[in-house]
Amino acid sequence: MKNIALADRAAGFDVNALRRQFPVLARVVRGKPLAYLDNGASAQRPLAVIDAVDDYERHHHANIHRGVHTLSQEATALYESSRDRLVEFINARSRHEIIFVRGTTEAINLVAQSYARPILKPGDEILITHLEHHANIVPWQMVCEQTGATLSVAPIDLRGEVHEDAVVALMNPRTRLFSCAHVSNALGTILPIRRLIAAAKARGIATLIDGAQAVSHMHVDVQELGCDFYAFSGHKMYGPTGIGVLYGREQLLERMPPWQSGGEMILAVSFAKTTYNGLPNKFEAGTPNISGSIGLGAAVDFLQGLDRDAAERHETALLDHATAALSKIPELRIVGTAGDKASLVSFAVAGVHPHDLGTILDEDGIAIRTGHHCAMPVMEFFKLPATARASFAFYNTFEEIDRLAAGVERARKLFA
Repeated sequence: MKNIALADRAAGFDVNALRRQFPVLARVVRGKPLAYLDNGASAQRPLAVIDAVDDYERHHHANIHRGVHTLSQEATALYESSRDRLVEFINARSRHEIIFVRGTTEAINLVAQSYARPILKPGDEILITHLEHHANIVPWQMVCEQTGATLSVAPIDLRGEVHEDAVVALMNPRTRLFSCAHVSNALGTILPIRRLIAAAKARGIATLIDGAQAVSHMHVDVQELGCDFYAFSGHKMYGPTGIGVLYGREQLLERMPPWQSGGEMILAVSFAKTTYNGLPNKFEAGTPNISGSIGLGAAVDFLQGLDRDAAERHETALLDHATAALSKIPELRIVGTAGDKASLVSFAVAGVHPHDLGTILDEDGIAIRTGHHCAMPVMEFFKLPATARASFAFYNTFEEIDRLAAGVERARKLFA
């Protein structure tokens, strides 16, 4: 494993140099160096993002689009520049296809209410998988209740994998939309989305991909994927919280009615009639998260400046190292053993509640996530109330994983 890391360093991927760009990683927690292994919940921010937000707040803050004064013009240019960078980042066809939202959750709700609700009829179906985050379950349940449609769920197996044939078997003439995660937040499983999208497309079924756990770990090209919608959040990809993106094919977005109403999404208002604005403004009602959008643009620049292939290799090496180290611990069960995984390990230790485990690890300065990870159906499938989850970023080290394994073993012995 460590040879891989050294090779990446020789190729220009220097983990220690990268870590110096993240101020929080120099923290000491409870007398120990911070080992931040909760990147699946929220990744840390590099100086480039912090500085971009700080510069906007100090020197350029004003409301955007409607002002003729200098600050408003500057803020508008910064905001829209971020949209242009996101077009390139995911290879959208047009800046009209990039809608700023609060995050993946809002993006999925927007599609549920603006795309799905107007077309669904009683007896129609929405298809998802058993691996989904609550944000990709509940919006579809709500729109089914509103329209009389039904929710169909493709199964997973004991490795936490979704099989193409099981999904395709549930696609039928009443299926109107298929929505799934690119990467499972609870297990790290990478779903075979290219084949699933192609199968849906061949049957005239619209597709939405929850990319919250994917964009920080791998290249995403929405044109190559062929999906109709793709959603992701800024804070998972080293940007601010409260900002995210809905990509949608322009032809679909043009046909969809606005989801929220108010300023910016209108061209003209009278008491008799309102004329809506064009894309992307039609879906960005009210004053947006300007600083968050600017920070997200800076996060895109930061990621684009990395050797992302080397970063992905390093994360794969971290995953392999963590899997091997944790597998040596007696009575520890890794939950989710898919053949294709992102850099995330969920696990349970017999006799130790995950919350207790997380508390003990915090005493060692190690931050992990414990709970159901907003994926309660996944926990129910594996007959567990919760798991511990260590999720890795390119700035994590093998030494941090060794500390994690030692902390888990200490907790196991405490509760033995």
